[in-house]
Amino acid sequence: MASRIADSLFAFTGPQQCLPRAPKLASARLSPGVYAVRPIDLLLKGTRRTFLVPAKKRIGCIKAVFVPVAPPTADNAEDREQLAESYGFKQIGQDLPDNVTLKDIMDTLPKEVFEIDDVKAWKSVLISVTSYALGLFMIAKAPWYLLPLAWAWTGTAVTGFFVIGHDCAHKSFSKNKLVKDIVGTLAFLPLVYPYEPWRFKHDRHHAKTNMLVHDTAWQPVPPEEFDSSPVLRKAIIFGYGPIRPWLSIAHWVNWHFNLRKFRPSEVNRVKISLACVFAFMAVGWPLIIYKVGVLGWVKFWLMPWLGYHFWMSTFTMVHHTAPHIPFKPADEWNAAQAQLNGTVHCDYPSWIEILCHDINVHIPHHISPRIPSYNLRAAHQSIQENWGKYTNLATWNWRLMKTIMTVCHVYDKEENYIPSDRLAPEESQPITFLKKAMPDYAA
Repeated sequence: MASRIADSLFAFTGPQQCLPRAPKLASARLSPGVYAVRPIDLLLKGTRRTFLVPAKKRIGCIKAVFVPVAPPTADNAEDREQLAESYGFKQIGQDLPDNVTLKDIMDTLPKEVFEIDDVKAWKSVLISVTSYALGLFMIAKAPWYLLPLAWAWTGTAVTGFFVIGHDCAHKSFSKNKLVKDIVGTLAFLPLVYPYEPWRFKHDRHHAKTNMLVHDTAWQPVPPEEFDSSPVLRKAIIFGYGPIRPWLSIAHWVNWHFNLRKFRPSEVNRVKISLACVFAFMAVGWPLIIYKVGVLGWVKFWLMPWLGYHFWMSTFTMVHHTAPHIPFKPADEWNAAQAQLNGTVHCDYPSWIEILCHDINVHIPHHISPRIPSYNLRAAHQSIQENWGKYTNLATWNWRLMKTIMTVCHVYDKEENYIPSDRLAPEESQPITFLKKAMPDYAA
């Protein structure tokens, strides 16, 4: 298998001649007419196809051989710049030294970024309520051909509700615990998201960010799972490929409604949240259907909810997923490296940032979840001043999404990720389609 020989690179010029590992250049000329090309060159062309020639079958003269060299090196500024361009990033950070701790980074943050401001907190609620109400008005009044725009606005607005509940769960919305629990529960209800189950699982995501098996957010697919059955493999190929921007729906179902997934000390609070969600569904949905019919329920609730899940999936996978960002087993995991090096700051259009309360200013949030959303930009500026060379920065673009959706699939210790079309090319038509259909534009 290609991934198992990825630490070797051979270029063949005749039946008996082979050259060792290529120099650390994006494209290295080894001898006249013979080149060794790393995956970055292929990614720049919008693909990652690999051509291998086993040593026992060297026939004639091969002028160019493409093989994986993994993991992609970022040992110097030139390498990082090339990788950043190929993946759709503005910057790929240097590796954080092993002796730097999370406390070292946190101690450089200004004290004021941790301060809770009730006026700013409730202003974020006002922004979300107002923008959501405006979205519902737009849905009610828009002609059919403008409904997608109204749904996009409303789905983004209701994502702001999630961010408010997110702040409540991290104790950064209010100093009053009862206020946090009530506001968090209510903010999640239009999304039919149970607040306490999500809070418990999300706390583990922060404690175990990018840790294999233990992180409760996006994980690379284990190879044994990918190989376990044809049906599951096909589901994974679709899930991590074309339907990835909505895969948070599967996460919502799988992680938040099964009491067996929670500790005994958590179960009572989980039950209360589940009761609130089921009550909303039992009362709210029939009322919507009574007023506007089943099609009205689709129009006013389901479509904005799907819009919310588009952002939920997109935001969270961009936050921690890239070919150069490793998931590590517990015995190799480093908290500071995972939170600073393993988290991505991604800029989106201003209206999205406003409606979603800067949730994508995400690096400071992983340095300390206690920073309120309205202080994230000040914290980010401080991190850039003190630790900027270690950070991963991007502006949302098609190449970034294409890289994630066509490359970041199955876990490999050496390469971080192996695309599914390298492991099962005959079954990976959805990935082949994405490589051809998705634009390769980078901001």
